[in-house]
Amino acid sequence: MENLIKLYTSYTGAEPANVEKIAGAGSNREYYRFTDDKGKTIIGVVGTSRDENHAFIYLSKHFAGLKLPVPKVVAVDADELRYLQTDLGETSLYDALKDGRNAGGRYTQNEKLLLKKTIRELPAMQMVGAIGLDWTNCYPQPEFDEDSVLFDLNYFKYCFLKPTELDFHELKLEANFRMFAKDLTAEPTDSFLYRDFQARNVMIDAAGNPCFIDFQGGRKGPYYYDLASFLWQASAKYSHKLRRELVYEYYNSLKNYIEVPSVRHFVERLSLFVLFRTLQVLGAYGFRGYFERKKYFIDSIPAAIQNLRELLELDVFPYPYMIGMLKRLIQLPQFVQIEEKSMTRSDGLKVDDKNIYKGHPQDGPATYSKYDGKGPLVVRVFSFSYRKGIPEDESGNGGGYVFDCRSTHNPGRYEPYKKLTGLDAPVIRFLEDDGEILTFLESVYKLADAHVERYMQRGFTDLMFSFGCTGGQHRSVYSAQHLAEHLNDKYGIEVRIVHREQGINGVLAAR
Repeated sequence: MENLIKLYTSYTGAEPANVEKIAGAGSNREYYRFTDDKGKTIIGVVGTSRDENHAFIYLSKHFAGLKLPVPKVVAVDADELRYLQTDLGETSLYDALKDGRNAGGRYTQNEKLLLKKTIRELPAMQMVGAIGLDWTNCYPQPEFDEDSVLFDLNYFKYCFLKPTELDFHELKLEANFRMFAKDLTAEPTDSFLYRDFQARNVMIDAAGNPCFIDFQGGRKGPYYYDLASFLWQASAKYSHKLRRELVYEYYNSLKNYIEVPSVRHFVERLSLFVLFRTLQVLGAYGFRGYFERKKYFIDSIPAAIQNLRELLELDVFPYPYMIGMLKRLIQLPQFVQIEEKSMTRSDGLKVDDKNIYKGHPQDGPATYSKYDGKGPLVVRVFSFSYRKGIPEDESGNGGGYVFDCRSTHNPGRYEPYKKLTGLDAPVIRFLEDDGEILTFLESVYKLADAHVERYMQRGFTDLMFSFGCTGGQHRSVYSAQHLAEHLNDKYGIEVRIVHREQGINGVLAAR
């Protein structure tokens, strides 16, 4: 620590006004936030491995030179055991997703947007980051190869599989491991494999953009690995639907950098890396949990087993003995998990077992908004003239549907109807005999019915429909009045009618 402060003082010309130790996340490195007398901060790092530190320092300078969103190393001790880097703030993507994760994977639209921003940036790190990179600086090895795959698979075998005391034929399993390793390394690639690409290693800056840290374990390797590592992070609880969306975002972003393989080939290759990453994670959890007795890793095992359970349901892997053994593994009594569904989020959004959306059964219940279940629905229907502008929504919900009636035959073009409105019998007869307004309203009714039914189901309290025409006198008045009566008759809900340009208001009471 003393030497780190000396490095800071040498770089800035003054001692720090404040030093705060930052909690690490399973790393042997120590992090400190230094603050000067003007409030400017910088991060100091103390590592135990010179080679690991060298890899980070080299990669950080390389990526920063390519304008990639990473911290910049600004000062390094002679022995490379200590260095200073720019401060990317205190909010990691993992922190930003906390509420959705704690709610069992019910992520809000803002949380999903952060995930999409992050996954769209990953191909740039992998493809642009590989340009001109000297792989000999990577730690602990320069390339993803069969030996490294077999090391991780055996790590899983000795640190996780054997402690479960599951009986298996070691030679048969080893033969399947070798087949698996050969398949994983069969596709040549020149991309940067981040290796530890997870939400904890993504920082969110003040503008809401992702920045990347802890890439010192990276090496030359297949880009599928990082995608699998991120999306199948055991504790994240991403739904199948959300994973599919994020894979789609990644695949389309990847097109900006390379000629992508076919979707079928991409998905087949990705599935292999998802299985490999799952076994790798279980090996790490076994060592950190079973041997080092760290509670966080023990508590993480059931979620990783659930990932494995879902993978094995695909039945697409050509390693019969290994897959058979894994199927027996997930059936062990200690891995039978009954998870209580989280019913609240700290941000006020609620979740419920009642799933009103017909999604994939493995996606789980949808997230409910703070507006659900508030009370009976009230519909407001307006008629208006486009010359005087669209009616404002005063409910605070941002308005609803606005329909333009001006494509239909206009009674106002004819002298007998000029002083009448869409509520008067002669105008009604004209419009209905002509028929265009009836065809127009058929489509409106279908939209309105579906919307009203869903709002009633969710317990929303307000919905607004507006109909505009040239003068707000004939077609819009007729349409607004008939939709209001249609909804009141069909659903028995309260409908408030405002014919704005005519100064006529009314209420159809709930029944």
